[in-house]
Amino acid sequence: MDPIIVNLEEKFGAHNYHPLPVMLVKAKGIYAWDEKGKQYIDMMSAYSAVSLGHAHPKIIAKATEQLHTLSLTSRAFYTNKLGPFLEYVCNLTKMDKALPMNTGAEAVETAIKAARKWGHKIKKIPDNSAEIIVCHGNFHGRTSTIIGFSSEQQYKDGFGPFSKGFVSIPYGDVEALKKAITKNTAAFLMEPIQGESGIHVPPDGYLKTCEKICKENNVLLFADEVQTGLGRTGTLLACDHENVKPDGLMLGKALGGGVMPVSLFLASEEVMSVYTPGDHGSTFGGNPLAATIGLEALKILMEENLIQNSHDRGEYFRKKLSQLKSDYIKDVRGKGLFIGVEIHPHKATAREVCLKLLEQGILSKETHETVVRFAPPLIITNEQIDEAMEKIGSVL
Repeated sequence: MDPIIVNLEEKFGAHNYHPLPVMLVKAKGIYAWDEKGKQYIDMMSAYSAVSLGHAHPKIIAKATEQLHTLSLTSRAFYTNKLGPFLEYVCNLTKMDKALPMNTGAEAVETAIKAARKWGHKIKKIPDNSAEIIVCHGNFHGRTSTIIGFSSEQQYKDGFGPFSKGFVSIPYGDVEALKKAITKNTAAFLMEPIQGESGIHVPPDGYLKTCEKICKENNVLLFADEVQTGLGRTGTLLACDHENVKPDGLMLGKALGGGVMPVSLFLASEEVMSVYTPGDHGSTFGGNPLAATIGLEALKILMEENLIQNSHDRGEYFRKKLSQLKSDYIKDVRGKGLFIGVEIHPHKATAREVCLKLLEQGILSKETHETVVRFAPPLIITNEQIDEAMEKIGSVL
């Protein structure tokens, strides 16, 4: 790595990340290159944001055309790009309405506000009393409200005081959900598969049972699919594995086609009706460039059959990983191309494994101390997985 460039980042940047020691300068498809020309297979996809692969030619072409035409107006005016984007994504996800934002955390904050106002105005929960149930091990973003209901102490250390109104229960436990619901419960916010906690897949039937419990108790079911949505787990949404339709849905990351932040909060007509002019907004949310890219990203996902590819390549990849004879591997889990390999903690840390993978030309990143994640672009082929497995196998 160029020490001068690294030192600039270390000197002038906040030290809120601990990057692996590689400097990437170029990427295309599933591959990336460092400043010395060494090629790497990208097994991170920028936490699922590069699901279509780096520099997808259709995304680049649409983005370039729109940049030369109109990129930003704010929502003070109509544009000819937002409506078609919202129509397409609502029809695709079978949701009634969508509210555009930029980052995944913003989409979650939008959902929290909607849940509370729905609880107060429609369910008639007394003012300032609405509660939202969340899960241990959740990761919904980094804003002060969201970290306040995280069970990860580092995320909260020194950043309080935090917003009240959140009740945390064990993930995957339907009985805990039943017990946590009160007359003041507005919503249950969950990840269909927990990503940052270590690619944790809930027990079969969990999502469907949660949907039933929420309906019986007039509680909104909100699914954060910022990471798991848009084909990552082998279905359009991870909720689709159990044919669950949430009342609210958060999308992001892959929605930006790998080139810019685009997110959405989607919901039923009833939930979204709580928003009136002046209640919520975003200068950049829904801008013409974002809408153009978001629409094209969704069309590519569908037209190039990337959801099925994620399912098939994911099955192939997980089978290959499970067949590795390694004392380092404790567990392999996930769905589609959303895979976690848990490392025996007495053998090595996940970061040590990621550093060895980096030497072999594999880009990955640990989550916590014990899990290495593999989430390549959805365009990956079996041949490219075999190429990666040679390197992964040699490390493990």
